[in-house]
Amino acid sequence: MIGKILLTILGLVLLIVAGIYLYPTPHQSFDEVYAQVDEATAVSLQTFRQNHPPQPLEVNGEIWEYTVFGQGEPVLFLHGMTGAYDIWWQVMENLATDYQVISVTYPPVASLAGMAEGVTAVLAAAQIETVHLVGSSLGGYFTQYLVANMPERVETAVFANTFPPNDIIAEENKTIGGLLPIIPEWAVMGVLKGSAEESLYPAAGNSELVRAYVLEMAYGRMSKAQFMARYRAVIDPFAPPDLTTLQIPAMIIEADNDPLVAEPLREMLKTTYPEAAVQTLHAVGHFPYLNEPALYTELLTTFWNSERDN
Repeated sequence: MIGKILLTILGLVLLIVAGIYLYPTPHQSFDEVYAQVDEATAVSLQTFRQNHPPQPLEVNGEIWEYTVFGQGEPVLFLHGMTGAYDIWWQVMENLATDYQVISVTYPPVASLAGMAEGVTAVLAAAQIETVHLVGSSLGGYFTQYLVANMPERVETAVFANTFPPNDIIAEENKTIGGLLPIIPEWAVMGVLKGSAEESLYPAAGNSELVRAYVLEMAYGRMSKAQFMARYRAVIDPFAPPDLTTLQIPAMIIEADNDPLVAEPLREMLKTTYPEAAVQTLHAVGHFPYLNEPALYTELLTTFWNSERDN
């Protein structure tokens, strides 16, 4: 009798645990997520997705998605942890008359070396030899890795809203990083939603677009597997490149109120690359290419033009 009771209790516990893990990640439609974004901007994003749907490319068993359009010198855009190929759409459209723009979405690849293999394959598929690199957050970290390990493919590099190789992020997130594999997807995405509402949105000057884009990622556009892999890439160590020896021009773009890159990391980045030009933006948050795309475009083109004139 006692054995049956214990088995019943165990069965109930397993059902509860299964229910917690199998509880689906909430989803919302585009119209629901972007309801507070001005109509012209929302339509612009939808039109971009229709005109430039991502092309799939299998690399080491993972599907990379990318887009290529425009004409001129190639520019490769690399997004952060909560991004996709189209997060740069406004800047890419601004540049496409004078530059060939390429942007990717990272599949769940948990190392910078693996990500580099994917990017190399994308460039090969697009028949592109060298690029201007523009990376933000994780993408900015990844950009540094590419400069260090593939300098022959890099014309210039932009390290935006990012950090250099360091031990701080891994140490500060050691506990949550260890728990990520056992946390249900809906809970991980719930934390991301909370960050969007409480931190990223106000830092961006209450930009409804920043809020909506991050929420869209949390409402099912990004998987837990992708989030976990991107976190592993963020703490993947490497030796920073010597820009002077490599003779690769670089620019740092930072925000003085970035909620995801604390001031010590921003200062460490500038110390690591004293040769880099620095542009400090004020009160724009972590995604200035979303909420200030015209300014962002101007920073990029001014940098490239100045290097071309040198």
